[in-house]
Amino acid sequence: MSAPEHTPTVPSSARDRRRWAQYLADERAEARVYRELAVRKTGEEREILVALADAEGRHEAHWLALLGGEPARLPAASVRTRLLALMARRFGSIFVLALAQNAENRSPYDDDPHATPAMRADEKIHGEVVRGLAARGRTRLSGTFRAAVFGANDGLVSNLALVMGIGATGVAPQFVLFSGVAGLLAGALSMAAGEFVSVRSQRELLEATHPNNDTDHVLPDLDLDANELALVYRARGIDEDEALARARRTIRTAQASDAVPYRRPAEPAADLESVGSALGAAGSSFAFFASGAVIPVLPWIFGMTGFAAVALALALVGLALVLTGATVGLLSGAPPLRRGLRQLAIGFGAAAVTYVLGLAFGVSVA
Repeated sequence: MSAPEHTPTVPSSARDRRRWAQYLADERAEARVYRELAVRKTGEEREILVALADAEGRHEAHWLALLGGEPARLPAASVRTRLLALMARRFGSIFVLALAQNAENRSPYDDDPHATPAMRADEKIHGEVVRGLAARGRTRLSGTFRAAVFGANDGLVSNLALVMGIGATGVAPQFVLFSGVAGLLAGALSMAAGEFVSVRSQRELLEATHPNNDTDHVLPDLDLDANELALVYRARGIDEDEALARARRTIRTAQASDAVPYRRPAEPAADLESVGSALGAAGSSFAFFASGAVIPVLPWIFGMTGFAAVALALALVGLALVLTGATVGLLSGAPPLRRGLRQLAIGFGAAAVTYVLGLAFGVSVA
């Protein structure tokens, strides 16, 4: 993109120019990210992403103008922006948009006197636009993905706590292994059953609240001025005047219809997308709980014993907890490392409690 014809004269230092060049590189990289994402989308989402890329182009033009044209040497884009570009090419848009949302909310333009108020406002609005786009992806993931993530975390924490507590009593390694496998199966089956009942019940509640047309055949017989159809609409939260007007329109349409029995057009179904499938949630909950619960038992499965087995189990579970916590933080637009460390603290805290209880129980039995 070429610089505008009229370049403003702004007093600047070498440090300012380096910063502007960095902004320029980042704006170009961010525009490419949005265009890469737009290629994979259609319709409204594609138009929104292209518009975001165009906005980054306007910011690029501002920094080009301050620099007086294309700099002789342009720095590399920031690590964050390059990570976004890599993910945009290789992974789904939900991860990229979640990272972009977090980045847009921490714009460097807030404290930079050379950024215009319009640019600062743009970045704030971009954060809300990206939040809205990311929310669509989160909605599609929320049902089964929630069951998968929480299943894996529950498996990691509960089975780590179990083997730590059992191991602390001083029992034979084979008993620790048996306890871990039993905990894996019991927990996975329990999680799957609970998730199935929870999601199925939620879907049934939503379906029960959705209006049906079972009484449509009696609508032509209702009195136009004195009818209970208005009460139906008022019960759904419509104010009295609008409910009465809507009831009269519906009855006029029913009385003028030649169809016998009369049927109204079907209303949109309840939004069940965010709830997910009961079988899908149960299956993913079972699989991910089991995949999480097997990790603390791996050292004993491969014949390790004593302190070496405990240390390896803690290391493997710690890494898994950080990764799952960071993934949830990433998708929610929160700092991934902070969420990962929080998961680590919770998991190790539970294991420490059961380990201490196991030690106490082992001493009392001895």
